[in-house]
Amino acid sequence: MYTLRPLANGLRTDHPVPDLPFVDDSHIPLDDPRELEAVGRKRGDGMWGRYDLERTAGGWRAYTTDPQRNEFAWCVRYHPDHGRTVLLVRDDDANELHAAWHGGPLLFRAGGYWWDGATWYRPGQIWDAADEDFVRTPVPAAITVTADQLLDAAAHPNAGHVLKVTSFDPDAALAGRWSDHLALWAKHRADREGDFPARQCVVQVSAPELAADQLLGVTEFAGLAGIAASTLRSYASRGEGNVPLPQATVSGRSAWSRPVAQDWVTQRSRENVAAAVAGPDPDALPAGVSDLRERLTGKFQALLWGRPQTRKRWVLRHRNEPDVREISDELALHVATRLDDIIPTDHLAATIRHAVLDELAEQHGWDSDEGDDRTHFYALTTPVAKTLDWLIRHHPDYGQYAIGDIVREAQSRLDIPRDAVADTLLRSLSMDGKLDSASLNAYLALALPPEKTG
Repeated sequence: MYTLRPLANGLRTDHPVPDLPFVDDSHIPLDDPRELEAVGRKRGDGMWGRYDLERTAGGWRAYTTDPQRNEFAWCVRYHPDHGRTVLLVRDDDANELHAAWHGGPLLFRAGGYWWDGATWYRPGQIWDAADEDFVRTPVPAAITVTADQLLDAAAHPNAGHVLKVTSFDPDAALAGRWSDHLALWAKHRADREGDFPARQCVVQVSAPELAADQLLGVTEFAGLAGIAASTLRSYASRGEGNVPLPQATVSGRSAWSRPVAQDWVTQRSRENVAAAVAGPDPDALPAGVSDLRERLTGKFQALLWGRPQTRKRWVLRHRNEPDVREISDELALHVATRLDDIIPTDHLAATIRHAVLDELAEQHGWDSDEGDDRTHFYALTTPVAKTLDWLIRHHPDYGQYAIGDIVREAQSRLDIPRDAVADTLLRSLSMDGKLDSASLNAYLALALPPEKTG
């Protein structure tokens, strides 16, 4: 989700952001991402730089701490067909913008609306876990506004300004009309060869949903979400709740497009998945937790009150630390020895078996074209290894059955030797498990099925 507010345009940008000043970027190399990264990377305390090459079309993105003002950074997004965006941001925000440009966006406008060179999309808010990306929604009837459409006879370059980074004040109000600054930017471009023509320089997006009479104020936005306006303002001021950037500021007040507000409401409802499985518990706990609480309450009631020898400890003279400790230990033992009431262990063991075999099968496939003489090397991912370790430590018998099934099926279905599986389990559990080396070796020696002889 894009929430960053840049400070200024670089003078050599092809796509100026409206209402931001222009700052001279001549002291920064913009043609080679490696050179740009090298300006700030490890050059001083707190300085940094980074670049990434795009897989398609030969584009790249990079940033560097400004060598003259370390509190600022320059971020560049380059595409061979669509030119480059050059922005000045706070140094702490450089990595966020660098990441936001990954995967398609060439530039952002109107509070997070973004353009990939062909299509405008709404700000990404609804997360698609399957694609590991935000849902991409094209903007209906979107029109790209270019620099040539904004440069007219009323814009005077002599009234514009190009600032120096050494004296730049990010909190100062923009002096004069932005169209004059844009005209000065265009004049500088006219003196350079090879720059994009103004008709290809994207400045803004226009769409019916972004018209002034279609935008929502804080009150309307909050009403759509079913919360108080003060709550929404509080979220926005504290940077909480992932409130999207406003699409415009009207008379000093933030305003959002209705689709952006609706997407935020939709994502909020998706994040509250616990409500879908909430039980009758007064604290709105998930149904499983509510059921467990009810069962434990009944068990604890029986342990603490149902037995005369325990009930007498509520007498005042028995209310001391040793007695309380003993009762606490009994309750803890009751829970620890009844984990099946909390986690269905047999089902968990089967799930772990499938997970381990899936990882072995996937890695076995990587080596299938290398020939039979290749030495196979397998490793479990950390979550799978840690879960298997949990099963072994809490239910050694279930762990033994699961390991036996893993070895047998790896041999019969995947043709992976027993020793290779044993080595994989030992190394993975040694790295990610909690058992000490001696205990782990002793356990595996007993849990692994014996090799067949004769």
